[in-house]
This record gives sequence, C-alpha cells and structure tokens, in this order.
Amino acid sequence: MVELADAIEADFRRWPEFDKTPRIASHSDIGVIELMPTSDGQQYGFKYVNGHPGNMRRGLQTVTAFGVLADVATGYPVMMSEMTILTALRTAATSAMAAKWLAPRDARVMAMIGNGAQAEFQALAMKAVCGIEEVRLYDIDPAATRKCAANLAGRGLRVVSCNSAEDAILGARIITTCTADKQYATILTDNMVGGGVHINAVGGDCPGKTELAPAILHRAEIFVEYPPQTRIEGEIQQLGPDHPVTELWQVIAGEAPGRTDAAQVTLFDSVGFAIEDFSALRHIHRRLRGTGFFQDLDMIADPDDPRDLFGMICRAEGAQAA
Repeated sequence: MVELADAIEADFRRWPEFDKTPRIASHSDIGVIELMPTSDGQQYGFKYVNGHPGNMRRGLQTVTAFGVLADVATGYPVMMSEMTILTALRTAATSAMAAKWLAPRDARVMAMIGNGAQAEFQALAMKAVCGIEEVRLYDIDPAATRKCAANLAGRGLRVVSCNSAEDAILGARIITTCTADKQYATILTDNMVGGGVHINAVGGDCPGKTELAPAILHRAEIFVEYPPQTRIEGEIQQLGPDHPVTELWQVIAGEAPGRTDAAQVTLFDSVGFAIEDFSALRHIHRRLRGTGFFQDLDMIADPDDPRDLFGMICRAEGAQAA
C-alpha cells in the first residue's frame, strides 16, 4: 500500500505531462459503465469499470474492472490486468496520500462510514501511510460493519463498531465516507463536522450521487483530482461552477498550499481519475518482472508479412485442413 501510494504521488508530481479527459461514461437507470484513459507519452493505459449498486442484491460485485497498459511507440498492449481489487487498492492509496498532505499531523483516529467492499482497504491504507491507530466503523447495514470489523481484527488497528454516523466521528480527525447508493444523500450534516478534521469523500462519484451536506462544502477547503470531472461527478456538483477548488497535484508539487490552519476543515472530493489507474498499472507491471504471477497471452495477430493479414488466415486454414 505504501509503495502504491508513493507511485501515485510520483505521477501527481508530473501531472502536466499526462493527457487528461473526464471518464467516458454510459449511464443507465441501474448503473454506469465507464472508460478511463490517459497517457504520459511513453505508455498508454485505460480502465474499463462499472458501478451497479443493485448488483449486491443479486450476489454480484457493485464494481468490477479490468485495465490495459500499452506501449505508445508501437501501440501494442503489454499488460492486461484485473482491476476490481486493484481499484480498491489504488482508491485507498490515493485517499491515504491525500490525507498525508491535508489531514492534521497528529490524526490517529479515523471514522469509516460505509463498510462495504472498499472499507478495509481504506482503513489499512490510512494505517500504513498516515499512522492511524483506531478506526471507528458505521454502516446502515450492521452486517457490513460486522464483516469489516472481523476482517480488520488482528491487523494492528483498534476497531470500534458504532451504531450511528454521529458516534463514528467522535474523536476522529480523518472522516472517510464511502457509501454505494446512487442518489443524492446526506451522510454527514453540517452540525456533525467540527473544525480541525479532514474528510475523504469517496462515495460520491457520479452525477446525482453525493454524501455531504452543501453547508460543509461552503466552509471546507476543497481539493480535487481533475475539476472538469469532479464538477460533474463529485460533491462539488452541488456548488456553482465557479466555486474555488484546488487540484491536489498542485499541493504535492509545491504550487499551492494544503492545510494552512489547525482548525481548518479540509475535504478531498475524490471521484477517481485515470492517472491513478495508470500509476497502479505501471506499478504492477514493474513488480511482475522476474515473477511467475502472470500469464503470456497470445492476443495479437502476427503475420510473417505485416501486409498479408488475409494470407495468414489462409495458411492457418490450410494447416488445419491438413
């Protein structure tokens, strides 16, 4: 998790080198299917990902994904990877990286509101990167909290299961919201959030889906990945188009301030961006070298004569007939 956070941070430092575009989304009444592409001029990557909250009732994952990393010089893909697990890892690593730059330095307690598939990753990333010692859990489904608490047992965190969001945020200096319902929602009301905290808003990640009361946004210092995407999908879709926000890469690169006051409320309005997936794919690709944790796939037509694709088919047909 620390290595992955470092890899993402390194790419945030060189943010201007990347092609950037909001994710390409196909929305339906029951979910969304998205493509998330980017390139640094040397390598190209994209992720295919869905978000279908109703899948849980069918015994299916809310989010599934796969990704491809390719060589810009040839256009040939060099790796295809599952990204359901990798998305959970990179999302948590990005949250922890943001908290490292924005949260109070003495934060040792976090609240985790929404205890679904992302929750354990978020808690462990905060422990590894930020030194969190206690996580306070709450979900509207008590079974989700029991699941999360059981999975985190014995992993070096004090785990406290709570009966309400208000209880969960008691004493927490880092508050992470990560709920799944595709709707305008108010997980945190304004009176729940005092000064001197950092909020990671992870669950609001598509048009019409939010978690925070607008009043919180008006008094928080807001940090985002890519404003053209976040203004459509994030918590700031509730604000006017000119409401000021700071891009997180600018803080990491030393071009903008992060937290400037101990009593400040900072908010990382995280919707997930393609550069984070690119960082994760590149990191995995580097780590795979010299291991047996991959399979070679024969996916590309490779005729002896690049101009004779049809002839390759004919020769294969002849060999099969023989």
